Amino acid sequence: MNAVILCAGFATRMYPLTKDFPKPLLPVAGRPVLDYLLEQVAGCGGISAVHLVSNARFAGHFERWRTEHLERGSFGSLTIEIYDDGATHNEERLGAAGDLALALKFIGSPDKIMVSGGDNIYQFALAPLWRRFLQGSEHRVVALVEDRLENLQRTGVLEFGAEEQLLRLHEKPGEPPSHWVCPPLYFFQPSVWGELERFLESSANHDAPGYFIDFLCRTSLVKGFQLAERRLDIGSIETYHQADEELGRQRLGCLGGHNT
Repeated sequence: MNAVILCAGFATRMYPLTKDFPKPLLPVAGRPVLDYLLEQVAGCGGISAVHLVSNARFAGHFERWRTEHLERGSFGSLTIEIYDDGATHNEERLGAAGDLALALKFIGSPDKIMVSGGDNIYQFALAPLWRRFLQGSEHRVVALVEDRLENLQRTGVLEFGAEEQLLRLHEKPGEPPSHWVCPPLYFFQPSVWGELERFLESSANHDAPGYFIDFLCRTSLVKGFQLAERRLDIGSIETYHQADEELGRQRLGCLGGHNT
């Protein structure tokens, strides 16, 4: 089985840090953002390969990152494939749905799959969620609590029915239907190959992944993992520095504990 990591954005809101360097490789507490995710994916039983989609400007950075990790054996036997989506400027980007379709085309045979953005550090374990997903027949998304109205209005907000069933995903709603937000972390059944193709044919909104999730809610069974946990979203220079400081303190705390 496979994981797809979407890293083809240009992160224009974080210029000048990301003008010539990809956001997923920015160092947080001494490690690239992406390393935290790959370490978790490597611990998910059954996932043997990661398929990373980059834009043309930053593909070389990811190639060098992969070479360094392969030489060190950082992620065990996990295979890392890198695909260049051809975009050289922000205006040319394929969008999250287009980049996911590119990865699925290279993977070929439909199978259960994990999909994530490359700019989040999840402060909860992915392996238990992956195991629960494998036991079911429905697509799954992760739902985290957000209490601040201004944050809810800037992200994808989930609307739930009974028994964790997801009814809709509302992108940047003026009046959020809940306090559940959806980070870019999804668990898809093999049917997603055909469902994504139908979405791309019927919708012009290929950029934010939430539009595809909302499409799935109206055509398939999608459930949520409702978690009282956190993630560090590297969405701005401010949140980047906050993540660096927070994980840096945690790292120093762990080192201090080992030395006592």
